[in-house]
Amino acid sequence: MTPSIPELTDRARDVFRLVVEAYIETGTPVGSKTIALASGLNLSPASIRGVMQDLENAGLLAAPHTSAGRMPTQSGLRLFVDGMMHAVAPTSEERRAIEARASNAGPVEEAIAATTAALSGLSACAGLVLVPKREAVLRQFGFVPLGPDRALAVLVGEDGSVENRVIELPAGMTPGGVEAAANYLSAALAGRTLSEARRRIAAEIGEERARLDRATRALVDRGLAVWSEDGGHRPVLIVRGQANLIDPAAAADLDRVRGLLDELEGKEEIARLLDGAREAESARIFIGSENKLFALSGSSVIAQPVRALDGQVVGVVGVIGPTRLNYARVVPMVDFTAATLARLLS
Repeated sequence: MTPSIPELTDRARDVFRLVVEAYIETGTPVGSKTIALASGLNLSPASIRGVMQDLENAGLLAAPHTSAGRMPTQSGLRLFVDGMMHAVAPTSEERRAIEARASNAGPVEEAIAATTAALSGLSACAGLVLVPKREAVLRQFGFVPLGPDRALAVLVGEDGSVENRVIELPAGMTPGGVEAAANYLSAALAGRTLSEARRRIAAEIGEERARLDRATRALVDRGLAVWSEDGGHRPVLIVRGQANLIDPAAAADLDRVRGLLDELEGKEEIARLLDGAREAESARIFIGSENKLFALSGSSVIAQPVRALDGQVVGVVGVIGPTRLNYARVVPMVDFTAATLARLLS
């Protein structure tokens, strides 16, 4: 059974903390001589080796291969994160970098993606954010003919976003009918979300207030149908900075890195993991095999809910990186990013 912090002697706590901090900084096993030279503990290397052996027997440290050095186990990292870590607030430069990306003009999703990229760059991890797909307020709807029986339906949002879908034209559709359908849809959609416009159009057609012939009405139905009803509810997962996962230390373990990148491609699984952090009061930290998704790649995830001003959870933001990531620095950075995104999404 892994001991708790109070069960460790003062000497064991000091040595354990120094080993973990040195390992997080270098990514390599830490030897007793390194601790003796850098710590100021006034302990000989032999004494430190004895303490490290005790910590290894307790399941907090491990000696990989034949190395004389030690590194924290997953249980050791959990003990350190939960009971010994001293959080370091983001610097003013780091805060400005995150806030600047969030204030970018343009579609909200672009600002979210830019903010996630800033978090990725500052943390040297891959940045993750899960947010609900926002229904854009619409400005214009048009059809671009692609041939006698097909057209491109173009939906333009007030925020400048554009979505395109190819649709089949109803039989007997004339150019005038296509234009009439586009004009009618633009008038019905302008200033509304798609779901709001659908309700209005359904009411007008049901009450026969929409003066459309059969073919034009069919085209209106098809133009709306290409955007699925659940589009406004399906969450959007944004991943930025995967390249940060291939650092010099990881290059020696390419199989692990490949496995991690494969896991990031499975966005549905990542989305479920992040969604599991929605009810947390603060950051949730998953270390290695604590989450089965990353059991093989040996990665850690820090995830924090994004709460709007009214307290409602509107998303989850986080990072993924090696288990040796700098938790003391990255956890507050994720927290600050969550607060920044909360203002953006409120």
